[in-house]
Amino acid sequence: MISSILIYVLFILGLILIAKGADWFVDSAVSISKRSGIPKAVIGATVVSFATTAPEFTVSFMAAVTGHADMAIGNAVGSTICNIGIAIGFIAVLKAIRVDDKAFNVKVLLLLISGAVLFLLCLDGMITAFDGLILLAIFAAYMIYTYVAQKKNPDTVSCELPDDKTGVWAKVPLSGYKLDAVVFIVGAALVILGSKLVVDNGITIAQQLGIPELIISLTVISIGTSLPEIVTAITSFRKGCQELSVGNIVGANVLDITMILGVSSLFAKLPVNSQLMNYDFIFMMVLFVLLAIFGYKKRITRWQGGLIAVIYVIYVVGLFVWV
Repeated sequence: MISSILIYVLFILGLILIAKGADWFVDSAVSISKRSGIPKAVIGATVVSFATTAPEFTVSFMAAVTGHADMAIGNAVGSTICNIGIAIGFIAVLKAIRVDDKAFNVKVLLLLISGAVLFLLCLDGMITAFDGLILLAIFAAYMIYTYVAQKKNPDTVSCELPDDKTGVWAKVPLSGYKLDAVVFIVGAALVILGSKLVVDNGITIAQQLGIPELIISLTVISIGTSLPEIVTAITSFRKGCQELSVGNIVGANVLDITMILGVSSLFAKLPVNSQLMNYDFIFMMVLFVLLAIFGYKKRITRWQGGLIAVIYVIYVVGLFVWV
């Protein structure tokens, strides 16, 4: 009994470590980049994108190399669905979201291409190393385009999200690069440790409850690894600058599909569960298309957010009822 409770405690602890570690990791990575004189366009196109997807990447990579392909793919796909369903859908229900990213149309097109290519690559039931290279090629194209777009048209935002280097870090007798380095290392370590706890205990929980690893990874684990994006969306809403979240989520979703699955498949072949083809990919692409249609008019209204949120709820319920 005690051991069973401990497994759940460690799983939840892992999610908490991932969320907090990713928060510190992102802040310190951006701060180090700024201190190094790296152009804002580079920071926005590379540093932030890599940092915010660190939880998903770490969990999926660990799952892949340990032979748990369902968890590796499920976490990546589930995160894309969760990002749109929760971080955009539920937030838009509360207040309409502006889509001010000038490069949104091209970015969301690359997102649609990423999803379609992933589906085609999975038709043979396996994501191979060669498939991974194709996904990484799309990832490279996305990063190059994002960099060029931000360099030509730097994002202008009327508000800033709070810097997390307060609280516990305010008491550390370090500053500048040294403090950034410490926060960066601690944040990365927490993400890695948290991911290990989530993967190991998530597998055990799935086995104990008789629930497939794929479903656990598509729901609980994907929500946990998407917490940085969800928290950013909530913070943006509270500060009245929800437009920050849309561009971040489109970018995070492209990286979830192309970088995470691309890199993971280079180290281990990933067998594709038939459920992914017949259920999860369908909902994923529906949400991608709706995001593209709604975002094209530069505004996601409350009813549109409600529709996205309802589809997400139906998807999650369906995982446990129909699949």
